[in-house]
Amino acid sequence: MIDLSIVIVSWNVSALLAKCLESVVSSLNTTSNGLRTEIIVVDSASTDDTVSMLETRYPQVRLLSQAENLGFTRCNNIGLAAARGRYLLLLNPDTEIVGNALPQMVAFLDTNPDVGVIGPHTLNTDGTTQSTRRRFPTVLLAFFESTWLQPFAPRAMLDRYYVVGPPDTAVLDVDWVQGSALMARRAVYEQIGALDEGFVMFSEELDWCRRAKSVGWRVVYFGSAQIVHHGGKSTDQVVALRHIHFQQSKLRYYRKYHGRLVAQTLRLFLLLNYTWQLALEAFKGLLGHKRDLRGQRVRAYWQVLRTGLRIS
Repeated sequence: MIDLSIVIVSWNVSALLAKCLESVVSSLNTTSNGLRTEIIVVDSASTDDTVSMLETRYPQVRLLSQAENLGFTRCNNIGLAAARGRYLLLLNPDTEIVGNALPQMVAFLDTNPDVGVIGPHTLNTDGTTQSTRRRFPTVLLAFFESTWLQPFAPRAMLDRYYVVGPPDTAVLDVDWVQGSALMARRAVYEQIGALDEGFVMFSEELDWCRRAKSVGWRVVYFGSAQIVHHGGKSTDQVVALRHIHFQQSKLRYYRKYHGRLVAQTLRLFLLLNYTWQLALEAFKGLLGHKRDLRGQRVRAYWQVLRTGLRIS
């Protein structure tokens, strides 16, 4: 019986994936204490040397190479369907495991049978803490979070959402944890099903954790274990699509849990927000301020507006 299945979805980040795998193998070789594991990489039609690198350097990895880019969530589901472990770890390719984080997380789940999902203390590349623990977002928060209005949001609302206060090393119940390193019990997967593929990328872990909590599982931020998350290296390659998928996933979440009227109101607000941002960036470009940057942003925002942010 496999104890832990590690599922990694990769797209054109060969060098980062190699570092990630090296950290996983190193951690398991030195601290696993007999932990039986498997590593599954679902490659989403990379055009770099990812496949050859895996075949040459990591023959122990189960490579599920896709003929086309199927999207982050769908590829994670392909990996989950192939996984055989008691526990399932969704791990981004731009992460590195610190020390014995994986055995610690498995041990915690072994001794806390009511916990369905856990996420570790996540560090940025520079060693600072990356915020990965959350409460469920409210309708009001939707109009502030990740928009130009966020600096004006009520501090208490943001502190609640980002779970500000407890130390980074704490172990505490939360509503959801980010999917850069999310470990779930197989029983959760079998009970609530796979990730919702309507979320192409972003918010899929929010939805998954909400579904887990709705049937009685605890979700825990596990600050005793650490990983490093270098962050956004795949999506940096497609800036406009990152904006589109982020906002469409946000809208899908609010429609799913708060209704069509809330989602459509939020959609109109976001479109106005992007229209304002586009006009502002264009004006700054005309003034000659960082024209290349302004041009890139104008093109990205225009692509977002062309989609109409319609909800799948």
